[in-house]
Amino acid sequence: MIEQNARLGVWLMVATTFVFAVQDGLSRYLAGEYNVYMVIMVRFWFFAAFVIALSARRKGGLMRAARTRQPILQTFRAALLITQICVMVTAFTLLGLVESHAIFASYPLLIAALSGPVLGERVGWRRWTAIGIGFVGVLIILEPGFAVFDPLAVIPIISALLFALYGLLTRFAARKDTAATSFFWTGVVGMIGMTAVGMWFWQPMEGGDRWLMALLCVTGVLGHFTLIKCYEVAEASAVQPFAYLQLVFITVIGIFVFGETIRTNVAVGVAIVVGAGLFTLWRQRKAA
Repeated sequence: MIEQNARLGVWLMVATTFVFAVQDGLSRYLAGEYNVYMVIMVRFWFFAAFVIALSARRKGGLMRAARTRQPILQTFRAALLITQICVMVTAFTLLGLVESHAIFASYPLLIAALSGPVLGERVGWRRWTAIGIGFVGVLIILEPGFAVFDPLAVIPIISALLFALYGLLTRFAARKDTAATSFFWTGVVGMIGMTAVGMWFWQPMEGGDRWLMALLCVTGVLGHFTLIKCYEVAEASAVQPFAYLQLVFITVIGIFVFGETIRTNVAVGVAIVVGAGLFTLWRQRKAA
């Protein structure tokens, strides 16, 4: 029974990575045609509606989902996430999907590196070695010694750092709040925050783009739904390595839809980063 659940969890994670890759492709197009803040604002409207509907169906309803002893932390988490999404979507429009995600793939290494000072967790020498090797992979992607360093590459690095901090604070919040509470605050506070910013950048959309915006909202809801179901049927440590498949889907979309290319140094660097990330996940699972 456990094996069957693990297999289902893997397939749900594969589906999740595909849906999120499509979402990023849609975000890249729409943010290139319209304002980034407006696109993400509309996306969060639908995401918040999904979160509220999901919370209302759970035992205790909205009041229980919203109840927290750490509202400042939960608000800061949500603010980190919306900032990270804005930064990453901006990177899509400036660098493209492939190179942005190649650099962003380093975020699990950042989580591992920061888990000690932020959460007080012990990181052994093997994981520190993997982290160091992973960042060598990032340097290979950036090519600082062979070409003029593109300052735009800093954008996905900032996004990876923000997402790593968001992930660490989510783990910290889990010490006192349930996952349902953190999910509720992420959606509602994110919607409020993005509306406060995005309302000043509203642009009317053309007919065809409205359908793409609707599809973007659907992928956001669907991706989180499949992710929730994935973690319900399988342990996170068992399915997390398959999250790297998003890089594969992103590369296909970037090349065949947007005409992007993948340079040799990017492919080599990604292989090193992903390998180091998988090793840190394995060591974390073994230590647990």
